[in-house]
Amino acid sequence: MTAAAHPTRFAVDVYRGRLQRAAAEAASRDVGALLITPSTDYAYLLGYAAPGFERLTCLVLSADGRASLVVPRLEEPLARHELGELAGDLAIIPWDETEDPFWVVRDLLDAGVMRAAVQDQMWARFVLRLRAALDPIELVEAGPSLAALRRIKSAEEIDRLRAAARAADEAMDRIRGTRFSGRTEREVSLEIRDLLLAAGHESADFAIVASGPNSASPHHDPGDRVIEAGDALVLDIGGFRAGYGSDTTRTVFVGDPPSEFSELYAVLHEAQAAACTAIRPGVAAQEIDRAARGVIAAAGFGASFIHRTGHGIGMETHEEPYIVEGNADPLLPGDAFSIEPGIYLAGRWGARIEDIAICTDDGGEILNQSSRELLVVE
Repeated sequence: MTAAAHPTRFAVDVYRGRLQRAAAEAASRDVGALLITPSTDYAYLLGYAAPGFERLTCLVLSADGRASLVVPRLEEPLARHELGELAGDLAIIPWDETEDPFWVVRDLLDAGVMRAAVQDQMWARFVLRLRAALDPIELVEAGPSLAALRRIKSAEEIDRLRAAARAADEAMDRIRGTRFSGRTEREVSLEIRDLLLAAGHESADFAIVASGPNSASPHHDPGDRVIEAGDALVLDIGGFRAGYGSDTTRTVFVGDPPSEFSELYAVLHEAQAAACTAIRPGVAAQEIDRAARGVIAAAGFGASFIHRTGHGIGMETHEEPYIVEGNADPLLPGDAFSIEPGIYLAGRWGARIEDIAICTDDGGEILNQSSRELLVVE
């Protein structure tokens, strides 16, 4: 078996390149080694999702490019199998139950290493034991090094994001063609999950169905409320296809919407379009947020837009870059992120429109193509 044989994996040279770039990124930040436990970062670098147990599994990637994998001996066969051809590029070091794996990690670090970066989601018990074993080496976050790599999507990654967006659009279009009134939020949510899977997703991770006053809660958990005429409905759906995420939101109205809601939605539609139009390389991420927020604030709804305009997406639903005030980092070609302004009037209704966008060499590409108009449903 080679690493590329798995449907979510890339060719082995992709992972070789990622390891090399991660080591170079660490070196540029004066980090002597990256210590990466099972996580999305681990899967990004090695091509497989290792089990995260109480026994330490840790990729030790030195700034000079040397890669070692410290694994419990009982996990070694699985690691070699999953790594395939890439296993030949790593020093795989199994440890026995009576050994202390944290000192195994220590022995892999060069004497001159003064800073080592630990994976952001590493268990606290591992971080504390590494700190003790590696003292006086300073432990810092690995996040900045890995985020600098992961935020810039390759052409093949963008193709996967496009396919995931198309599949989500298909599920969204199908659900918007069904009857909503008389059904519970939970019933509709379960149908959306089935539609996502039918459209090609391997997982349907979320299907927010927020009706009536619940539509003013951005992360509402679908419940037993029965949908009825006069309800605004926020539908926020997504999952993973070939290892890459989808995330799209549309708002519908059961029956004819009152003019007050139609006017609110028109403002939201304009704000979302303004943010999408503002995308181009070199523009600070916060400027995209400002483009949407300015339209909403000018219409008097500024206090009702209560979250950032967007988040990065890739192997995780939320990752760098974040489209929010205070993020002055310039957008770069290959950045993938959501554009999702919302307006929420507590106790009454809410609305949100969300698409996934790619920063290109000369502007932006919007991946989702389903209608953004306010659709009237039964």
